Amino acid sequence: MDAREALVPPNPRDRKKAGLAFPDRRRTPRPPLAEIRRGGKLNLLPPIVVTGAVRMIEFLIVTVLGFAIYLGYVEQKDESLHLVYLVAVVIAATANMAIVQALNLYQMQAFSGFVRGFTRTAFAWTMVMAGMMALAFFVKVGADFSRVWIAGWYVSGLIALFGERLALSLLAKRWIREGRLYRRAVIVGGGAEAEQLIKALEASADTDIRIVGIFDDRGPDRVSPLVAGYPKLGNIDELVEFARNSRLDLLIVSLPVTAETRLLQLLKKLWVLPVDIRLSAHTNKLRFRPRTYSYIGNVPFIDISDKPIADWDYVKKWLFDKAVATLAVIVLAPVMLLIALAIKLGSKGPVLFRQKRLGFNNEQIDVYKFRTMYAEATDAEASKLVTKDDPRVTRVGRFLRKTSLDELPQFFNVVKGDLSLVGPRPHALKAKAADKLYADAVDGYFARHRVKPGVTGWAQINGWRGETDTQEKILRRVEHDLYYIENWSVTFDLYILLMTPFALIKGDNAY
Repeated sequence: MDAREALVPPNPRDRKKAGLAFPDRRRTPRPPLAEIRRGGKLNLLPPIVVTGAVRMIEFLIVTVLGFAIYLGYVEQKDESLHLVYLVAVVIAATANMAIVQALNLYQMQAFSGFVRGFTRTAFAWTMVMAGMMALAFFVKVGADFSRVWIAGWYVSGLIALFGERLALSLLAKRWIREGRLYRRAVIVGGGAEAEQLIKALEASADTDIRIVGIFDDRGPDRVSPLVAGYPKLGNIDELVEFARNSRLDLLIVSLPVTAETRLLQLLKKLWVLPVDIRLSAHTNKLRFRPRTYSYIGNVPFIDISDKPIADWDYVKKWLFDKAVATLAVIVLAPVMLLIALAIKLGSKGPVLFRQKRLGFNNEQIDVYKFRTMYAEATDAEASKLVTKDDPRVTRVGRFLRKTSLDELPQFFNVVKGDLSLVGPRPHALKAKAADKLYADAVDGYFARHRVKPGVTGWAQINGWRGETDTQEKILRRVEHDLYYIENWSVTFDLYILLMTPFALIKGDNAY
């Protein structure tokens, strides 16, 4: 399994489409873990988002061209036909989208083949225009439409769709080489069950996964170093570390449903990861109704856990974060300048304080704050939390911490992409509840890192902010964070943002 094979789709049919050979994995030595990690640095492009974007682009191409030609040529002769032409344009664009969909040209596999894709797209567009002219003839409204407009729209549409499908095929081929159109998956559990599962996946058409390897706690005397040609990469603890340092989209557990105790042990370790978790069901004798299962190709699985905020939800949250954070930076710029001036006049040292904190998937990020302590007393690792009347805090800093105005520079973190507007608050590396590190004080603490941390959050507006001098406080905070993750929506984010100022007025526990 060399670096080239790391980009090979598991499906033989997809391998042919990618133009790649069939390496003999059985005689390939186990690759270094670092090499496999390097193959997964780029983010997955969710198929539902890519196909949705292509639909939207082609709908806009047809609509904009049709109405633009009308405005440039026909409107000069008769301005009373705005509505007639607009309706015709929208109907044609919708019909084109429907025919392209029926021809399966909005599937990921169709994007990389330009000749076949454009030929069928041109056929669909021709059918739409022929249908429009036939409909206009039979309902006797053909005289209302300009022949120059129809011809110009048809030709310009073909040219624009040609360019769009050519660019799409080039992008798709690049994304295939980079592995961005396939979910990176690992099999949890080796042995005969894993081998049968892998063979079923490779024999199934239209799978969207690329198997990276196997993880199993059992030793080489019980699990072979190669399972169906794929290497065993480590045990379950190493899997958690692997997922922290490489892109991983899917965990497939190949244990039988009847192994309840073992499944619970595994899931207790794995549910903190921001990935989809599926339980293989293709060898189970106990069968449920079809709607109970999800499928990868033709292989059935039972859904155990889903990656939070995925697909279009991720896009909506990203747009919401960028738009609101950019607006906040512009509106609050005068306030931040005044705060910076007050800090400079109040004590020596820099205006901003940069602190390492744990972000999405336990990645370390630099979080910006206004400096609230004397420069010589700052604690970058938060090994000692700030308490009431803490002598390390400056007079200006006390006011900023009480009102949370010291957090305003974190809007720049949101624009940068390290933080979200709303989410679990990022904690310092050595933050403690009483005398315990947060991860030791709360079982499953790292599950809160399945999404990006936020400037504000559900826990904060419910009073769980500030000092964590007891284990109970951090426990309640984490419970609220997990509730937010499981119940996220844009409306929920907006509600938390609107309630944040009222929560700050109380100022409880913030020193």
